[in-house]
Parts: sequence; C-alpha cells; structure tokens
Amino acid sequence: MYEPHSSGKFDLRYFFDATYYKAGGPVIVLESGEDDAIDRLPYLQKGIAHQLAEATGGIAVVLEHRYYGTSFPTPDLSTENLRFLTTQQALADTAFFARNVVFEGLEDQDLTAPHTPYIAYGGSYAGAFVAFLRKTYPDTYYGAISSSGVTKAIYDFWEYYEPVREYGPPDCILATQRLTNIVDNILLGKNITKGLVKELKTAFGLQDIQYNDDFANTLSTGIGGWQGRNWDPAVNDPSFSQYCANITANSTLYPTPANLTRTVKQLVAAGGYASQSATLTTQMLNFISYVNITLVQPCIAGGQTTNECYTTHNASFYALDDITQTWRSWPYQYCSQWGFLQTGSDVPKDQLPLISRTITLEYESIICRDAFNITTPSDTAIINAYGGYDISYDRLAFIDGEDDPWRGATPHAPEAKPRTSTTDQPFILIEGAVHHWDENGLFPNETTASLPPAPVAQTQMDEAAFVRAWMAEWNAGKR
Repeated sequence: MYEPHSSGKFDLRYFFDATYYKAGGPVIVLESGEDDAIDRLPYLQKGIAHQLAEATGGIAVVLEHRYYGTSFPTPDLSTENLRFLTTQQALADTAFFARNVVFEGLEDQDLTAPHTPYIAYGGSYAGAFVAFLRKTYPDTYYGAISSSGVTKAIYDFWEYYEPVREYGPPDCILATQRLTNIVDNILLGKNITKGLVKELKTAFGLQDIQYNDDFANTLSTGIGGWQGRNWDPAVNDPSFSQYCANITANSTLYPTPANLTRTVKQLVAAGGYASQSATLTTQMLNFISYVNITLVQPCIAGGQTTNECYTTHNASFYALDDITQTWRSWPYQYCSQWGFLQTGSDVPKDQLPLISRTITLEYESIICRDAFNITTPSDTAIINAYGGYDISYDRLAFIDGEDDPWRGATPHAPEAKPRTSTTDQPFILIEGAVHHWDENGLFPNETTASLPPAPVAQTQMDEAAFVRAWMAEWNAGKR
C-alpha cells in the first residue's frame, strides 16, 4: 500500500524553472535520489535539466526523494519509522507528484500527467530509480534517462574497484596493489606478531585505531577518491590525483625521520617485498605522509582520537536515531534492499586487490546490524525484479561512464548483454567518463575548447536530440 507519509500528506520538496516553457512542452523531472534537492540546483541552472528544457520548451524540476534533504515524514529516524523508506514508496511519490502538481505562476494550466509529457532524469541510485519509474508508471512518465543507473542490485559488490584497476594510472594502481598487499601480509599473515601490527599502525600515526579492519579501511580513502573525479574543475574532487602523485613519486616528498625510514624498510620486508625495498620504501613513506596530512592531523585538530574518527565498530553512534541523524537514510536503503557492500576480501585470489582483504562482508555490514538490526543480506531480489542488467522500455535511455566504478551494476556492465543504441532506446557509453558526467554543465561564458570534453558534449547533444524526437512522437500522437 502506498503511504505518502505517516500524516497522510504529500509534501516532498521541489524546485522548478519555467524560463523556456512553451505551451505543450514537457516537464523534465531531475530526481535528486539520495541527495538534498539543493545539491541539484546547479543542474537546474546549467546542467542537463536546463539543457533539455531549453531544447524542448519545457519546465525543469528538481524533486526531492522522501527521507532526504528536508523531506522527512516522521519525527525520528528509528528503524520503525524508516519502514516507509523503500524505493517502491518513493516511486509512488514521484508518480503522485506528476499527477497532482500545480506550479506557482502557472495555476491556470493543467500541467499534470498524462496530459503533459513527463520525462525523468536521474544519476546513480536516481538513475536506476527513473528507469524503474518509466517501467512501473509508463502512463505517467513518458520517458526517462538513466545516467550511471545502478539497475542491478549486488550484495557483495567487490567489482566496484575494477574500473579503477582497469582505467586508473598504471603506476598508481600497481603501487596501491603492492602497498595494500604489504599491509595485508602483515595483518593477515600466519606468523606475524602483534608487535609488528602495532609497528605498522604506529608508522601511519594510526596506533589508536583498535581494529585491524578499521585501520585498513582508513588507508583505502585515497584510492576511494576515484569516483569524485569530474570533467568540470568546479565539481572535480582532486583527492585521487593527489593521492596518486604522492605514492608514485620517485623520492620522498616530506621530511622523514631516519628511524621511520628504517621501520618502513622492515615493514616492506616483512610484507614480502624485500627485493623491491628501495622503491616501495619511498612509496610507503610518501603514503604515510599523505595519510598524516589528510587524515591524522585533521582528526586530531578536531579534538578526537583517530579511533574515534575512523572506527566502524561504533554501536553507540549507530543507535542514534533522532531526526538530525540524516546519515541513516541511505544505509537503511542499501542494508534493506540494495546491497553494494564494497569488499576487498572477495577479489579473486590471483589478483592483488586495491583495498584490503580485511574489508569483508562482515565488516561492511556492521552498520546494518548495529543501526537497524538487519542481520541478513539485503533483499536485492526486490530491486532486481525490475529487470537488473536487462531492464528496457521504449523511451528509456541508458547513459553510462566507461571509467565509472559503478559500471558493473549498470546495463553497461561487462556481464550485461550488448545492446544497439536507438532513438527509442538510447544506449550510450561515454568514453573516459566516471559517474554521471553528463549531468552537470557550464554557462556559455564558462565553456572552453576542452570543456566540456568532446565525449560529454556529444552525449548531451544526443540527449537533447532524442528527447526532441520523443516530443515529436508525443505531438504526433496528440494530433
């Protein structure tokens, strides 16, 4: 049964721009997914929603998902009250919106579905969401564009790091694999002493961290920055490039105490790389300095121990469920339905992982048990019933990034069946792109010869073209 929320009211937040609206134009709904609607406002101003509205004479809208931003329908975020947070309920919200909305200043016009064509766009979770929306409510949403849409729910998603391994800078990837292997050989080795483990943690300035899996997980922060890369300098997260520049340098980048150099040489040897000691000692020293600057010092400056900053074993924190604990929304969704636990333990044994093998399903699901008392794997079958890799529908487009770490959960996954792109069912893989790179854009005075990159610019032009074709089909049907 559909529950708008506990009080029976529908009040999900939205923003809209009717600058380009012409009678008969579509409503372009940008689904905010697991973000605050405010975070999506730039896309309304100059991103894909703006571009599609301009191309079609439509209205661009950003719609907020229940239990995110300001759209909290319950007085607290206890597990009991989070029962209304399901993808199915949110899909019904979005259909309800299209059927009932009245836009301020346009009250004299009926802009509800199905009298007006609604086209949904979403990226990441929201990308899968709008694909499901088109398939579930085809009479309400005339079309949908799924960008980096994770339509295949996967509980143990160790493949998250596969595009990083395949497309990342080779020297950085190799260094990360070897440094991670050294750490694992010390943490997981049968003949390794507790003293050596303590020496390893101390070398990184993380001796306060109690659990080995917490320690190893903290070290994965740098490689985890891959997803934040973007073609737009204003949106780009430079942390991955900074991480790689540090661990691949040919000489130490920071002052290094002599005793630390000796310690690191011993750790490299104990980790099984004595024959490559010179190179890996330099790389680990720079890695240690990088961790100190980016993780240790900010934590201490904030008045906490590194264990307080970076532990996942924190049942007392997870027990908090007042309305300010907005972090609870997405973990509840992935613990209950979506999965996507990113492990290092299940990387094939003949392959060096990019994150530690101590990062297991047991570790990644701590939050599920301690925050929500969910002790069984996510019920991914609920999500995959929409079609998984094979989901398709007329006027449903899939736009994905070649280098996206989430590609393995999209219809462009290596395991998925190949498709032919058509105007009715576009299927586009953006060369060199990471996570929904077609979503953001630039004002005309911000563009350059290289920005947006040619593959992104071409994709955005293709999107405008096929949406115009969809609108031509709509108008022909009306006639």
